Amino acid sequence: MKLSVIVTIYNREAVLRRCVDSILAQNMTDYEVILVDDGSTDGKSGGLCDEYAAGAPNIHVIHQENGGLGAARNTGLEHAAGDYV
Repeated sequence: MKLSVIVTIYNREAVLRRCVDSILAQNMTDYEVILVDDGSTDGKSGGLCDEYAAGAPNIHVIHQENGGLGAARNTGLEHAAGDYV
């Protein structure tokens, strides 16, 4: 795996599709996307992440209790398999 893209999410339903669709539109094929749902409470962001993961084998979702941006990034880094992040 060449690249790991970590996207931290907390109540971002309004922009989540645009963000992930933009990543998926890239020409590179050797990458993974790690969506870290940091305890979203909007009732939609976590479900959208799961929908993306169900449709693409290179998208992984991690749901965790809210710990803040730094904790979400660190969780993503712990799961990253790419040579580059």
